[in-house]
Amino acid sequence: MSNVPPPPPPDDDPFSKRPPQGGSPHDSGPPPPPPPGDPYGGGGPYGGADPLAGMPPLAEPGKRILARLIDFLIISIPLYLISLPFGGAVDVTSEDGEDFGNAVGDAYSGHQLVWSLIGLVVYVAYDTYFTHKDGRTPGKRLLKMRVAMLNDGSVPDTSSSLMRAVVLWVPALLCCPCLWWLINIVLMFTDKPYRQGLQDKAGKTVVVSVPDVQRREV
Repeated sequence: MSNVPPPPPPDDDPFSKRPPQGGSPHDSGPPPPPPPGDPYGGGGPYGGADPLAGMPPLAEPGKRILARLIDFLIISIPLYLISLPFGGAVDVTSEDGEDFGNAVGDAYSGHQLVWSLIGLVVYVAYDTYFTHKDGRTPGKRLLKMRVAMLNDGSVPDTSSSLMRAVVLWVPALLCCPCLWWLINIVLMFTDKPYRQGLQDKAGKTVVVSVPDVQRREV
């Protein structure tokens, strides 16, 4: 049996190639700028060419709002029904004429606070799990969108998914829901160039459209 080592792979072997390292003689310089009409506007806030050049276009704000509403209903309806036998549902009316503000205030005391915290955990876990799984909650999947990392378009890791969910849901459920949703909705329409809500800025993510995959003809 011969002990002669196998010949080295040819220069054009695709499996032996590696991305060039910074400063190497093979480094071809910075990536080219995005083409005209790029949906991201070119030149993102992190320097250089747009980090998502070549990715699908950003998701429409209206679809994002609808997807969030779908996810909210998927969680809130079962949670509401489960909480009813334990007095967990918030009753905003009263026989003695208590107004809405006082009723909402009562929701953050006693067993109502417990159910609010339970709901917070469920919402955060739901968003974190589906965002980390493939970037799509059921609402986003239905409307053909996904969450992507801003730097390379990949599916968010656990830490980014968790950060995104916490920033989205903690203020919305425990602090100032109306103001929080208003800020995020305005940002989705006005933030440039990536239409990032506060949760996207915290997680360094964007929401992009998922193109339809057409079936091949047999």
